[in-house]
Amino acid sequence: MNPEKLPSTNESAVIIEKLDLLPHPEGGWYSEAYRSDDILQTHSLPDRYKSPHCFSTSIYFLLESSDFSAFHRITSDETWHFYLGSPLVIYCIFPDGSVSHILMGNNLNEGQLLQFTIKRNCWFAAKIKDINSFTLVGCTVSPGFEFPDFELAGRQNLLKMFPQNAALISDLTRM
Repeated sequence: MNPEKLPSTNESAVIIEKLDLLPHPEGGWYSEAYRSDDILQTHSLPDRYKSPHCFSTSIYFLLESSDFSAFHRITSDETWHFYLGSPLVIYCIFPDGSVSHILMGNNLNEGQLLQFTIKRNCWFAAKIKDINSFTLVGCTVSPGFEFPDFELAGRQNLLKMFPQNAALISDLTRM
């Protein structure tokens, strides 16, 4: 394993190695687990898509300790699936500036969700609830994810759009 990829916990180190996870631009670690062989041509897709897309993609996504998934958005709905580790909080900022906090985990008695879908073009970020731990989730996108569909939020631009959410935006952006 590359020494620059050393994670903070032994269990997450094993997961990173076994799943061949790489650093993700939004934070955390990921690897593509599935990409459909079937392709939807651009003329068959809504106008927001500028190129052909496969039917569906899925990834593994791991966050550790104080790392976070920075605010970003994509042009498709994205379903997150909780697998193991600490509960995870997903923060969504809607076009009207309202915010929701979704707690993912496997304790259904505490209202944690095993699965949650983030609607397209919603700004969202995530972080682990418990310090000194990790979270492993899966993310499924349909039509399939392509990096041109991904927009990482710039802190200043997001603050201009949603000044009422300044503390949350400052905490969960990198630039």
